[in-house]
Amino acid sequence: MSKKVAIIAGAGPAGLTAAYELLKRTDIHPIVCETTDAIGGIAQTYNYKGNRIDIGGHRFFSKSGRVMDWWFDVMPLQGAPAADTHVKDHEVDYAEGGPDPEFTDEVMLQRPRLSRIFYRRNFFPYPIAITFTVAKRLGLWNTFFIGLSYMKSQVFPEKDETYLDGFFVNRFGRRLYETFFKDYTEKVWGVKCSDIKADWGAQRIKGLSLKRAVSHAVKDLLSSDFQKSQQERETSLITRFYYPKFGPGQMWELVARKIAGMGGEIHMHTLVSGVQLESGAVTSVTMKDMHTGEERSVDCDYFFSTMPMKHLMKMVQPAPPSDVCEVAEGLVYRDFITVGLLLTKLHVKEGKKEPNRAIPDNWVYVQEGDVKVGRVQVFNNWSPYLVEDREKIWVGLEYFVDEGDEIWNLSDEEMKELGIAEMEKIGFIDRADVVDGCVLRMPKTYPAYFGTYDRMDIIRTYVNTIPNMFLIGRNGMHRYNNQDHSMLTAMTAVDNIIEGRTDDSNLWEVNAERVYHETKS
Repeated sequence: MSKKVAIIAGAGPAGLTAAYELLKRTDIHPIVCETTDAIGGIAQTYNYKGNRIDIGGHRFFSKSGRVMDWWFDVMPLQGAPAADTHVKDHEVDYAEGGPDPEFTDEVMLQRPRLSRIFYRRNFFPYPIAITFTVAKRLGLWNTFFIGLSYMKSQVFPEKDETYLDGFFVNRFGRRLYETFFKDYTEKVWGVKCSDIKADWGAQRIKGLSLKRAVSHAVKDLLSSDFQKSQQERETSLITRFYYPKFGPGQMWELVARKIAGMGGEIHMHTLVSGVQLESGAVTSVTMKDMHTGEERSVDCDYFFSTMPMKHLMKMVQPAPPSDVCEVAEGLVYRDFITVGLLLTKLHVKEGKKEPNRAIPDNWVYVQEGDVKVGRVQVFNNWSPYLVEDREKIWVGLEYFVDEGDEIWNLSDEEMKELGIAEMEKIGFIDRADVVDGCVLRMPKTYPAYFGTYDRMDIIRTYVNTIPNMFLIGRNGMHRYNNQDHSMLTAMTAVDNIIEGRTDDSNLWEVNAERVYHETKS
C-alpha cells in the first residue's frame, strides 16, 4: 500500500501544528510548502542585527489545556520541574532546578502583561476601568457622563448588534465607546465601525465589558489565588503570559526542526500554485519553486490550506462555482508595517513626572488622532533576550495599512522618518536617541470583517463538499484567530481524519466556544 501524503500550504502555527500532529498520531507523510524564507507565518520572529521583532505581539496563553500542554511539551517553562513532570494548571512559580534562560535557549519565560492606552498625551489602563486616576485624566464631568451613558446602555441596549458600533455601545456605553474604541478601531481597519461585522468583536472581546474589567481589578486586589484567577478570566484581562526566550518564531522554528527530524518535509520558497480535484476530492497539488519558477505535481491524499481564501479558490481545478469565486474575490485584508527603532532611551512623560527612560508596557495603544501609528511595542518587556544590548530600548511602531496605499509605498527610509517624527510628536522619544532602525512589511495580516465576509457561508458550504480539503488557521479560514485558535483548528482537522469524520463544521466552532467567550459576570 502506498504511503499517504498530506500537502500543507503554509508554515505558520496552523500548518506546522497539522504536520506535527500528523507525524505523531498517524502514518500520513506531511509536505509543508512555505512561500517565504521565514518559519512561523505571522508568528515569525524577524532578526535585525540581533534585535528581534515579534510581528503584532504573540502572548502564549490559552484557555485550552490541550494547547498549553502542547507548547510546554515543545519548550519547557522557565523554572519549571523537569521536562517529564506535568505542570499543574500551567501556573507555577519558578522552581529551583528548572531551565535557566541565562544558560538555556529553548525555554519558555513567564512574563508580566501590561498594555495601556495613550490618549490626550496620557496613559489609561487597558482594558479600560474607571478609577480615580482615570477619572481625573478624563475630567470629572466627562467621567460622570460616561457612567450615565453606560447605565443607559444597560437599561436600553442597542437592539441591533450586527455591526461593531452596536456591539461596543452595549458593553461600554456610547460615550466611552466614542472616547476609547471608535477612532482606534477605525484606524486599525480603515473603515467605520458601522461597516464592520460584530463577529470580530465576538471573537476578540466578547467576554470583555466595563463591568467585568472593574470586577477583575477588584478581585486582583482581594484574591491570593493567582492561578485560579488567571484561568477564569477573559484573555484580554490576564496579568501574566508565557513567551519563548527569543520570541514566537523560536517556538515554530523548533517545531519545524522536530518535523524534519521525524521525517516530514518543509520546502521553503515553494508556492502551492494549483489544486486538482477528481470526483470531488483533492488528488494532487502543483508546487512551484519561487526561485526557478519550476512546477511539479505531487499526488496527495489530504490537503490543508492556511493561505488566503482569495488565492486558494483561484487555484482549484475544476474551478469552483461562480458564486464561490465571487465571494472569495471580494474578501478584504488589512496589512501591517512594523518600524523597529533602537534607542538609547525613551522620553515618555507620565503626568507631571520627569520623562521616563523606559516604560513597563508590552505594548501601548496609540489613540492620538494626529498620528498614524496604531501601537507601540516595547520588545524589552516581552523578553529582555529580544534585544542585543540590554542597555538599549528596542521598540516596534505598528501601522495598519492597505497593501499599495500611500504609507505602504513609502521607502524604508521614508517609513523610518515617519515613525521617528510621529514618536517625537507624541513625546515618546527624542530623535537624538535613535541608534538604528528597520522596516518590516507583512501583507494580509488581518482578515477583514467587511467586503463579502457576510457571504462566507457560501465558501464554507462548498469546501465541506470536498472531504479531504481542510481550511485551517487565520487566513485559511478568514477569521481573526489567535495562534492558539489556529492550532486548535489544525488539531481538530487531524482528529477528523483519525475519526473518519467527513463533516468539518467543527473546525468553525473553534474560537466560538463558551471557554473563550464566557459572558457571565
